[in-house]
Amino acid sequence: MDFPPYLGSMPMHAITEIHGEPGLLERFRLEIATFDDEARSRLTEALDLAADLHRDDRRVREPYLNHLLRVAIRMMHHYRVRDVDVIVAGLLHDAVEDHPAELAGDVGEGADPVPAALAVLAARFGQRVAGLVAAVTNPTWDPDRDRHAQYREHVAASLDRDPWARVIKISDFTDNGVGVIHTTGPKVLSSARKYRPLVPVLRELVARPDTPLAPEVKEHIFAQLDLAEERFRAILDDPAHTH
Repeated sequence: MDFPPYLGSMPMHAITEIHGEPGLLERFRLEIATFDDEARSRLTEALDLAADLHRDDRRVREPYLNHLLRVAIRMMHHYRVRDVDVIVAGLLHDAVEDHPAELAGDVGEGADPVPAALAVLAARFGQRVAGLVAAVTNPTWDPDRDRHAQYREHVAASLDRDPWARVIKISDFTDNGVGVIHTTGPKVLSSARKYRPLVPVLRELVARPDTPLAPEVKEHIFAQLDLAEERFRAILDDPAHTH
């Protein structure tokens, strides 16, 4: 497939709409071209694992891998992340949450596959990658409590401890939150309700001095959070969604 020479400057959702998964894969290859051979090998291995685990997953109108590619590309291009562990963890950030048993293999009947799945990631990519993935993996929810409230508490607590996990989560949030206008159906409203209360939480976390991003990158993220809030407000304040 032929891609335009300006693919490297196209917004990611524009690539998604026009060129689909092949376009995002090509953009990912462009982004990692400046890394050394060892780094490119690790990143390609993580991409291959993510593609295999999520091969049958969909996000409303698109393959799930598109989301993971955008999260990784955003960190490299917009956040200027060169830390390979962080990008690998970005590609695999939903692997343990969505496919723990497949990743872990046979752990015995009734056993929790999550620790074994994290151990597999640690063996293949290092303990730091596994720790970053663990930090952005949702726990089992208490059925007697509001799920969205538990989600916000988990995000605040896990990201408080790990500055680099904040970088992964903010890229994930941007794809889900700012990108809410690129989805359809009931997920538009449910996403707005889930993510809108996270905006001030993430803003405070990004603003912390130990969040390892340049000041101008943080300003870019703050603008994205403003845009997400604007879109959530338009969705949730729509009279059609008041009941």
